[in-house]
Amino acid sequence: MDHIYSNNDQLEAADLNQIADKIVIIDAINHALAEEMETNDKMVIFGQDIADPKGGVFTATKGLTDKFGKDRVFNSPLAESSIIGTAVGMAVTGWKPVVEIQFGDYIWYGMMQIRNEVATMRYRSNNTWSCPMVIRVPVGGYIHGALCHSQSLDGYFIHLPGIYIAYPATAADAKGLLKAACRMDDPVIFMEHKGLYRQGYCATPEPDKNYILPFGKARVVQEGDQLTIITWGAMVQKSIEAVKECNAIGNVEIIDLRTLNPLDRESIRVSLDKTGKAMVVYEDNLTNGPGAEISAIIANEYFELLDGPIKRVAAQDSPVPYNWYLEKQILPQTSDIVVALTELLEY
Repeated sequence: MDHIYSNNDQLEAADLNQIADKIVIIDAINHALAEEMETNDKMVIFGQDIADPKGGVFTATKGLTDKFGKDRVFNSPLAESSIIGTAVGMAVTGWKPVVEIQFGDYIWYGMMQIRNEVATMRYRSNNTWSCPMVIRVPVGGYIHGALCHSQSLDGYFIHLPGIYIAYPATAADAKGLLKAACRMDDPVIFMEHKGLYRQGYCATPEPDKNYILPFGKARVVQEGDQLTIITWGAMVQKSIEAVKECNAIGNVEIIDLRTLNPLDRESIRVSLDKTGKAMVVYEDNLTNGPGAEISAIIANEYFELLDGPIKRVAAQDSPVPYNWYLEKQILPQTSDIVVALTELLEY
């Protein structure tokens, strides 16, 4: 199992020293990229339409070409396999590429590169080569994007050895995790929920340029003593709303994992030792989704802590429909979490 990951990816956490009033996730990402570009002159950013004046379809890279020049921030062809393949070549020769896949739904064109090149580079070279790159991927639904602009990718990548996965739910976490990703010696898939980019409930005070959030450190969103919700991404806010609707504040602990690889198993254990009940809430499909693996970990390692069955709330096993009403039936809603919470609390 040697040489799957670097031994140098354990970064030290830094204090959140506020430098500005509340900032939304998309601006936190933009600022993190700018700060890391200033720090590392070997870092380059490229992808479809990411150069100025557009700055990406979500404006995550707006202003960066003007600031750092077209040699470091530039557009790529509309070809995900080429984007990833070019980044691999740059990464193994000393550059730090940070690439954007315009929509996660089209990452599949680059899957051959990700699975056979990016993820295995360190292992198959016996630690001679590494592939330190960041793949930024807008993911998720709730934006009426239908089946080609609403996909969740968690379940496909969570079991892939050799790649770290981040999935922030707040602006501060997005900035801290992205800055950490830009400094790591291994590849990172950085998942950004499109529906959270400009949400006010995800806004936080902006951390300063020294803020780094190490991977594998979950956040306790709110404390409780009767049930633990384990979640991430857009499901964090829906879980908060469900707990409030159930009048269960103080009874339900919500854990935001922040990263899916590595998983913060210790935070899960500590919480279950207190509450005795576990529920995993995630946006990906129910069957074989990341919540299935997390549930298996709980059943295998923390079974004696449980006072009830492990529950899961997730998307139906279906593509996300075009029809807005049907989209609501497929993707997990606050009401679904309320039903599951009520059942498990009463168990």
